[in-house]
Amino acid sequence: MSKKTLIGASAVAGAVAMALSGATLVASTTGASAKEKCYGVSLAGKNDCAAGPGTTCAGTSTVDYQGNAWTLVENGTCTTMELPGGRVGSLEPLDRDLPA
Repeated sequence: MSKKTLIGASAVAGAVAMALSGATLVASTTGASAKEKCYGVSLAGKNDCAAGPGTTCAGTSTVDYQGNAWTLVENGTCTTMELPGGRVGSLEPLDRDLPA
């Protein structure tokens, strides 16, 4: 195999590897975007970010199932989650289980 052919084959192999890794990145990004904010489903200190009075950002909720604290969940699962006490998640902030 000549030096020119070896370099050409290496270039093709590199291009294929880059294309494959790019496809993996797109698939990962697409899967990550299949999430939605779900209010009232996180345990105390396990929320993803601020939602209103009583929270400032990730991990700051002080009450289990705090209505104004959200967590990212898979799209379409928020309002069907089974939670204690007949609670359900919401796509909007809730007025229940707020800190005193």
